[in-house]
Amino acid sequence: MKLAYFDCFAGVSGNMILGALVDAGVVLGDLKTELAKLKLDGFDLTAEKVVKNGITGTHVEVITKESHTHRHLKEIEQIIGQSDLALDLKDKSKRVFQTLAKAEAKVHNTTPDKIHFHEVGALDAIVDIVGSVIGLSLLGTDLVVASRIHVGTGFVECQHGKIPVPAPATIEILKGAPLFSTGIEAELTTPTGAAILKTLAKGFGPMPAMTVDCTGYGAGSRDLEIPNLLRLICGRQTSSSAPFETDQVTLVECNIDDMNPEILGYVTERVMEHGALDVWLTPINMKKNRVGAKLSVLASVADADSLVDIVFAETTTLGVRMQPMERRKLPREVRVVHTRYGDIKTKVSLTNGKVRHATPEYEDCKAAARREGVPLMEVYEEVRRAASKQVL
Repeated sequence: MKLAYFDCFAGVSGNMILGALVDAGVVLGDLKTELAKLKLDGFDLTAEKVVKNGITGTHVEVITKESHTHRHLKEIEQIIGQSDLALDLKDKSKRVFQTLAKAEAKVHNTTPDKIHFHEVGALDAIVDIVGSVIGLSLLGTDLVVASRIHVGTGFVECQHGKIPVPAPATIEILKGAPLFSTGIEAELTTPTGAAILKTLAKGFGPMPAMTVDCTGYGAGSRDLEIPNLLRLICGRQTSSSAPFETDQVTLVECNIDDMNPEILGYVTERVMEHGALDVWLTPINMKKNRVGAKLSVLASVADADSLVDIVFAETTTLGVRMQPMERRKLPREVRVVHTRYGDIKTKVSLTNGKVRHATPEYEDCKAAARREGVPLMEVYEEVRRAASKQVL
């Protein structure tokens, strides 16, 4: 499995990703040939070697004659959909723009279909995004992973005037990803760069175990006190390195010994209904030898505060403990598995293209068992056998 690891020690932008890909070996002419399939006129790509703090990288610039053109998501999706690009490249490119649209919609209190893209709707942003998807394909990349992301600080000028760094859309896009700032007053990470990595990367964190084949450095425009470069490290994943996804979560806990335990069951239902990733109760002995329960709620960073509100409203606790945590997860998705008992939705996790775990959907299995008059356990076993054989 070929792995591409983006080391974002100086942030990330669309043209920095393009520069890193070209520097790592993507032929500029091949990139232009694929981009021509967009059937868009009025742009060109240039690439030149530059030196940042003694390190050589490639600066890619998208040259356009277009002024700041505003486009809606539907228009951009039509441009991509009507192109001659391969279907998987179209799909990935559209998903990056959908990530952007959702973030912009949240920031501007509207819906993704009504978002009127400004900077990211311009031709150069379209080329940055689609070009990045194409470049990763030309490198033969199977898996994309990224480091924690340097975002910078200060303010930046945009269509709406001065806004804080990181830009609101950037922060919205990167929810759940590990971020940091060293106080450099510059927009190190742009919404475009953030959306590309958030959409395409399977995780954020330390570099996985790998055998390095090549590296590339994509250069930003400015000179900073650190090398203004995005490092791309490409190689083969070692056998001991299973692909995983990484995200940040918050563990909310409190100890309770003075309320009806029946209500605790209701509390667990409430937090799950409102976005908790998991919830559990642990029997404990508290002060004065009172029997109590520890309520533990695992939440995304974005949902933690709202779930704390529910815990305060529904329990007698006067305080909660909150711990930031990093999760590592096997890639998983819900697929339909065809069995002799019918089609069963199944949560499947894959490692190097092989099924590692297959967890059938309980309600589907129960319905099949009753319909076919067979034990529920037999349906479960049939789904697991079928899942391991099918190409998912």
